[in-house]
Amino acid sequence: MVFIDAIEVPGLGNRSYLAGGANGAVVIDPPRDIDRVLETASRRGVRITHVAETHVHNDYVTGGLELARVTGAAYLVPGGARVSYRRIPVADGDRTVIDAALVLRALATPGHTPHHTAYVLEEAGEPVAAFTGGSLLIGTVGRPDLVEPGLTERLARAQHASAHRLADELPDETAVLPTHGFGSFCSSAQAEGEATTIGKERTTNDALVKDADTFVADLLAGLDDIPAYYAHMGPLNARGPEPVDLMPPAVADAHEIAERLAAGEWVVDLRSRVAFADGHVVGSFNFEADGQLATQLAWLIPWGKSVTLLAESAEQLAGAQRELVRVGVDRPAAAATGSPADWVCEGERLRSFPRATFADLAAAGADGERVVLDVRRDSERARARIEGSLHMPLHELRARIRQIPSGTVWVHCAGGMRAAIAASLLDAAGRDVVAIDDGFDSARAAGLPVMESRP
Repeated sequence: MVFIDAIEVPGLGNRSYLAGGANGAVVIDPPRDIDRVLETASRRGVRITHVAETHVHNDYVTGGLELARVTGAAYLVPGGARVSYRRIPVADGDRTVIDAALVLRALATPGHTPHHTAYVLEEAGEPVAAFTGGSLLIGTVGRPDLVEPGLTERLARAQHASAHRLADELPDETAVLPTHGFGSFCSSAQAEGEATTIGKERTTNDALVKDADTFVADLLAGLDDIPAYYAHMGPLNARGPEPVDLMPPAVADAHEIAERLAAGEWVVDLRSRVAFADGHVVGSFNFEADGQLATQLAWLIPWGKSVTLLAESAEQLAGAQRELVRVGVDRPAAAATGSPADWVCEGERLRSFPRATFADLAAAGADGERVVLDVRRDSERARARIEGSLHMPLHELRARIRQIPSGTVWVHCAGGMRAAIAASLLDAAGRDVVAIDDGFDSARAAGLPVMESRP
């Protein structure tokens, strides 16, 4: 009997899959922390015989090479991918026996990357599911602009053709199981729901309901910013990632934390934005462990920069390490657990800053000494903005921080998480800041002058 288990990677907005039968299983697009995959297979009591990549990933470090090494599984990688390690190159139409009547058929689906390959799981010759990676997603498709700017339009057209190939070759009841689309920036839009089929996508997916020219024009117009760390993921995956080391980092005391801050290293406080605002080490930055830690920190930190982590507990620290290795931030220089009082030297004071709502901003009234700073992305601001606000996307803030006029900075995003990160960056730079911890939809209700774009 065939089974398919989804392995969620919520911090990155991705999914991996374990699929097979009684005597063998395949893992599709595994995360770097392969212990979760091995635990899933152990619970199933099944042996992993194959590991398959749909493409060389741009948004995370794969665990495929290490998983294949540890299990002795055959490692299937699209033949067009340029990689530096031994693997079984997969070509369009290749069929791999997974277990008895269970076969994995490769289907070339270029678009997200030139070599992208989907895999159709067939039981007794009948399609059961399509592992579509970054091609056909739920209601959308994977981005075509992550490989090379000059290829973007060509790959967008390839995405349209690949989506139609999947729809033309597979029955309506075939489950569509993508890797991206659950919050990943590899998706051209947020997934619409948690599950889908070929039949559903025929009537809802832009790639299948729009003609090629309209689809490509709309897709290219809607592309958003690319996280900076993506530039490092593809080359790292092509070289072959090193095994993960999740051993606890060296413990830093208050003096070492101070020394690392003085040396210009990053000290990252993983606590909630509420706790951080109430009191924190001067110069530290706040990236909530329960937020989009891996994506946001990897996007903002200079690649290869030393980072020290401050956490409430060993469990919070371990969770953060796991998130960060998935994007190539492998070993924290040091770490400390406890509370801010444990992280400062005797006689040093903690810093704090106020949090507020949009109603508080409206109640404060017009003030020439106040700066309203919007750190949302360009696409978000294009839909609606507070009149008179200054715009700096969060990922540009550190480079442009000197451009912010004098005065108290009231910083906002769409919901509060990015505003908290921005507030910590501004606070570390010595600015007076108020973090607006509120949903942007509340801005108009609070009486603020919200300018909305016309459809």
